[in-house]
Amino acid sequence: MPEAEPIRDRRLLTILAIVFVNIVGAGMVLPTLPLFAKERFAISPIVNTLLVTSFFAAQFVAAPILGRWSDRIGRLPVLVVSQIGTALSFVLLGFAFAPWMLFVSRILDGATGGNITVAQAYVTDITPRERRTQTLGLIFAAFGMGFIIGPALGGALSSIFKPEVVFACATVATLLTALLTRLTLRETLTPDVRARLAAERAERGGRQLNAAAVFANRSLLLVLGVAVLGQFALGLLQATLALYGDDVLFAELPQRYVALAVGAVLGIVGLAQVITQLVVLRRALRRWGEARLVIGANVLRAIGMFLYMAARGPALTPFAALFFAMGMGLAMPPLQTLATHTVGDEDRGAVLGWYQSAANLSIIASTALAGVLYSVGPPVPYFVGGVLSLLAVGPSLFLLRLPVGAAAADMRPAQTDPAPVAHSA
Repeated sequence: MPEAEPIRDRRLLTILAIVFVNIVGAGMVLPTLPLFAKERFAISPIVNTLLVTSFFAAQFVAAPILGRWSDRIGRLPVLVVSQIGTALSFVLLGFAFAPWMLFVSRILDGATGGNITVAQAYVTDITPRERRTQTLGLIFAAFGMGFIIGPALGGALSSIFKPEVVFACATVATLLTALLTRLTLRETLTPDVRARLAAERAERGGRQLNAAAVFANRSLLLVLGVAVLGQFALGLLQATLALYGDDVLFAELPQRYVALAVGAVLGIVGLAQVITQLVVLRRALRRWGEARLVIGANVLRAIGMFLYMAARGPALTPFAALFFAMGMGLAMPPLQTLATHTVGDEDRGAVLGWYQSAANLSIIASTALAGVLYSVGPPVPYFVGGVLSLLAVGPSLFLLRLPVGAAAADMRPAQTDPAPVAHSA
């Protein structure tokens, strides 16, 4: 099969467009919300970072449920509903008159925020097992492109107009993705496919990928453990970057331009992720394989965090963003692919939901701790993130011995076609 063939699938092109537009909307809020909360409601750094925690706590609870629902009732209903929930959360931000409304907004977005997870499950439905890492890399490339435009656009709009304009634009972008999903995509888990997967589930006693099944799957636990360690640095960065930019990186800039500068940093992260996914990932995967990529990615992520820690102005910031983004870009698609290899095809949506919850558990802990660490000293969260990224290299070495497919083989009958096939949209 030619390497470029998967991108010709119109369903994949559509899902990439949906992810891109959705991340543009979400990315617009990232540099705006922390500064909006700080200036409008005078909340402390600890409470500010808890806004991020509340989002991921809600997503931690909801992601496995949404994943299982997408396996049972189909990808598209869950995808559309989750996008509408995100749009409503942005409306709440625009009308917020008290800090509690900010928390309600973030919790609503997290609880319904299964759009990216379900989009990834949709992609695995239409992609053969051996191509999943490369194709999931395209998802993260679309994510990165949205991250280039979204934060920069949000920062610019916030500087020129006011935060409410940013929230309104994010609402419109998210509603557009819901409309695009409804009008252009067809369900991959058709009634026939769902019936076949239900029969396979019944053959193994009707066992769902619940918590007991996850803890009994040692291969999956190893993948999730590595993801938890690796994501801790991301949570520390997400929760504190806007504050760090305001207090340290761009302290010399006028206040109105800080959001723009932070948005530009996030844009560099997005650009580096796009280059990583489109240029580096496929070649690196062919040469080193998933497990070695994860090991190297943790090292790159650690370098990025230590560079953030050392920065006292804008000079080192682009290099920190570059190394951190490359580390994230090379780690996430291989880990998600390894996760889908440890279960049967009937549980692809569920396992990606559990993966998302494991990542969110790490981000919940790190964002809750971020404000405390930041209060000790602004560079402290980045030092902790760098150290933990290096510590993640240890368990990542065990991925080299991961019996890919072994755990899944225990849970399902042999199959010749690993991916459910549906009609092209």
